[in-house]
Amino acid sequence: MKDILAQIDQKKLPKHIAVIMDGNGRWAKKQGLLRAAGHKRGTRAVRETVEAAAELKISHLTLYAFSTENWNRPKAEVDTLMKLLVSSLKKEIATLQDNDVSLGTIGAINSLPEKAQRELNEVISKTKNNKGLKLTLALSYGSREELVKTVQEISNKVKNNLLSPTEIDEDCINKHLYTATMPDVDLLIRTSGEQRVSNFLLWQIAYAEFYFTEILWPDFRKEHLHEAIYNYQKRERRFGKTSEQIN
Repeated sequence: MKDILAQIDQKKLPKHIAVIMDGNGRWAKKQGLLRAAGHKRGTRAVRETVEAAAELKISHLTLYAFSTENWNRPKAEVDTLMKLLVSSLKKEIATLQDNDVSLGTIGAINSLPEKAQRELNEVISKTKNNKGLKLTLALSYGSREELVKTVQEISNKVKNNLLSPTEIDEDCINKHLYTATMPDVDLLIRTSGEQRVSNFLLWQIAYAEFYFTEILWPDFRKEHLHEAIYNYQKRERRFGKTSEQIN
């Protein structure tokens, strides 16, 4: 595994890595445990992924922590996830500070329990001056909801003569997304062997490289992120051009 880290080209690192953290429930089932145990175990994977990204000086890391569709899960599981979010934020503040990581969020944050919102805002405030990795948690996030919100905001501006229809372009749309201050995703990782994007950053992954791994999220470690980045660097990213044009 260390050999892979040594082979990573520091000049070709992805600027923005997004991760669909999948497999907590299946991990717990394999261990004969309740799903909550899988979610709890998954916090270690979060810590290792954040540390690995910070060590490589990746600029942006976005983690799909809770989707708009996840509200449809059993209430007991949702309650557990919300409590785990609060307790994890308290425990990981030192890790964020030690690694110069600033925390941010995207999604319908107002729909989260007040305690979770308070804890999030506190950690965001405490880490806002950190200059390294920008860690973003996608919470109560759904890409279609984000796009609907964006269309509504732009439509209202047109209606109120604050924006002309001819001014609506890609840059305009980008500025109204939750991710307005972030670069597009370069590398999208999904664990657990599933191969779909699950309503995650649909606009932002237009030219992302996808990396699917059979590893269940609770077992994901630094070396697995290194493997994903190494795999990413072996690909030719053409953005619609030919190989000859790129080379």
